[in-house]
Amino acid sequence: MSTVAVTRLVEAPVSEVWRVFTDLSRRAQWLSTVHRVEPVTPGEFRSGTTWREARIMADGSEITEEFRVSDCAVPEQFVVESPGIGADYRMTYTFAPVTAGRHRGGTMVTAVQDGTPTEPRGRLLALVFGGLAARTVEGALRQDLDDLAHAAANPSTEAA
Repeated sequence: MSTVAVTRLVEAPVSEVWRVFTDLSRRAQWLSTVHRVEPVTPGEFRSGTTWREARIMADGSEITEEFRVSDCAVPEQFVVESPGIGADYRMTYTFAPVTAGRHRGGTMVTAVQDGTPTEPRGRLLALVFGGLAARTVEGALRQDLDDLAHAAANPSTEAA
């Protein structure tokens, strides 16, 4: 099992950060590596919400992943799970208000991704490419949180 964690300050209140991050209908508009989002379950973002997301990878290839919210505490935290090829992933997103200092009113967003190999090939790849894979995941999480920070702090440009 490997774990990667990234934290980012967003200069917007928790309610706005949560709204942007969980609005699946607009997700592809602000996430720079996502070009298509297909909601599977209708209604509000909650436990059980499922969607598919098509991303462009660093090498230019496209990958489509399915995500399911397994736990949701509005607006503090949610957990999504995604079955992968050779490994399953669990991502926990936490949104904490900044209550003091010059960034008061902002939000600290933490993303933690846990990967668990599900077959021997996944275990071998984790052993051989573990550090490289962790750096790749970290870079992707940082990019997503940078995109989130820009969209939440600049709601008028969210759809740009």
